[in-house]
Amino acid sequence: MTALLLAALMGLAVAGAAQGIRMYRAEAKLPADLAVALEVGASRVSVAGGAVDRLGMRFAPLVLRLMGPKRVTAKRRRIDMAGNPGGLTIDRYAARRAVYGIFGAVLGLIFLTNSQPLFAAMTFVFGAVAADALIWQAVRERREVIDRTLPDFLDVLAVVVSAGLGFRQALDRVAEKYEGPWADELRITLRQMDMGVSRRQAFDELRKRNASEQVAQFVSALQQGEELGSPIAETLIQLATDMRRTDAQNSRRRAAKTIPKATMVTLVFMLPATMILIASGMFLGSGSDFGSILGD
Repeated sequence: MTALLLAALMGLAVAGAAQGIRMYRAEAKLPADLAVALEVGASRVSVAGGAVDRLGMRFAPLVLRLMGPKRVTAKRRRIDMAGNPGGLTIDRYAARRAVYGIFGAVLGLIFLTNSQPLFAAMTFVFGAVAADALIWQAVRERREVIDRTLPDFLDVLAVVVSAGLGFRQALDRVAEKYEGPWADELRITLRQMDMGVSRRQAFDELRKRNASEQVAQFVSALQQGEELGSPIAETLIQLATDMRRTDAQNSRRRAAKTIPKATMVTLVFMLPATMILIASGMFLGSGSDFGSILGD
């Protein structure tokens, strides 16, 4: 019975691979943002990523329907917060989730039939979270880069504003000199303002696109300064000082948490290993007869 089930699963896997190859070669109509992402080129979409996208593109609408409008909107917002890593879009995410889910389910069932529940559980988990792992990692790295960049950016922006330029012109001038996720976010905000979006709404969207506490502080300080009429240059300098102070406190807090971890690693791994090495060296250097000790 087990052999029959295993043969059926292998046949299903082969049929799925054949169907995937057929779909890959077929002239199918791609979803709009998936087609744009695939046309960007290999510099943004890897060969493996493009192959996975094409294999799962026919299942992407089904995955999006199963997710529902609210979850799709939340996931699209999450992808924006990650900075669309590798040209990732909501349709490409759905395609990858379908491929990884099918792969994890089929491989997990094969492991289950061979009485390997640990490997089966690992493959099931892979199929469930693989599509989201890239987004989680990209969000964390993007937030860290923005947090490091923002204080220096505010200092430069304060100097340019103090030189006499208006805030809008100063923001555009300084953003041109920076590269990275924070500069990209500012350019998006500036383009929104050029298209007629109010400054307050554009910066509210900037805050929503980023999970950074420092970005939220920056937007709140700008809006409060605009309402109260306080000098923008002084507000920017004070904000940069507060951010550096907060970052220093967070660094000390992380360092304090690292000490107990390092102590635990030393006690659990390094100390026993060192004691074993010392005892072994003393025993071997004593010239003892192992045969007499063992009774041989």
